[in-house]
Amino acid sequence: MLKIGDFSKLSRISIRMLRHYDEMGLLVPMSTDHFTGYRYYSEEQLPDAGRINALKDMGFGLGAIAEILKSYHEPQALAQFLAVKQSEVQAEVEEAERRLLLLETAIQRLRKDDGAMNYNVTMKTLPERYVASVRKVIPAYDQESILWNYLMTETAAMNLAPADNCYSLAVFHDEGYKESDVDIEIQLMVKGTYQNTDHVIFKTVPPIEVASATYKGSYEQLTTVNHTVANWVNDSGYEFNGAMFCIYHVSPAQTQNPDELVTEVCYPVKRREV
Repeated sequence: MLKIGDFSKLSRISIRMLRHYDEMGLLVPMSTDHFTGYRYYSEEQLPDAGRINALKDMGFGLGAIAEILKSYHEPQALAQFLAVKQSEVQAEVEEAERRLLLLETAIQRLRKDDGAMNYNVTMKTLPERYVASVRKVIPAYDQESILWNYLMTETAAMNLAPADNCYSLAVFHDEGYKESDVDIEIQLMVKGTYQNTDHVIFKTVPPIEVASATYKGSYEQLTTVNHTVANWVNDSGYEFNGAMFCIYHVSPAQTQNPDELVTEVCYPVKRREV
């Protein structure tokens, strides 16, 4: 029999942790002196201590280790535990690599331009949404109100129910910037089902991954924000994957003060193929 101090040295587990393992039933001493409270361990318990150390090194918590030890001698069950943990660790590695890339990109951008972090770019996934949509070629970008007038006028009698966390947006379908005759689609998130009208189409839009930057103020900043997001996409190992769009968190319909506008510039993206 080994005193707790000796077992601690042999197992490389601190006395404090051995007491904790005893309390939770993970590694119970072979015997305990009822008068002195001294704990005694058997040499045969050293493999159990080794398994606990090995599982901790793999990242398992004590609760999970207690469950694993119940089936430690069943290879298939043990393999299943390990496979699940392997998937979790792989996901953590990928997330860490993504964060490292974001940090590296931010550092490089700051070295090139001291003001590069004025607009923070983030990755996000917009969930599936049901929208009222109007798409037309209009004379110019600043005449987008034509589309909103179609939507509001033709759905006035429908009593459209706004979706939870409702927002409106505009999708710019042209391949590049145009001086005139621009192809724009507006979307308003709604819930329920409705019949299409002459210009308004109701449809479900699939989820999409985007790189986005949100800013407050007038639309005069759009060009700068577009450049910031586009540079981030290029530097971060992504490529464009669809038409750029703007989400209007605070739009001209809600305020006449351009300084109060809140716009999110979004670029659909996907990982660049190596």
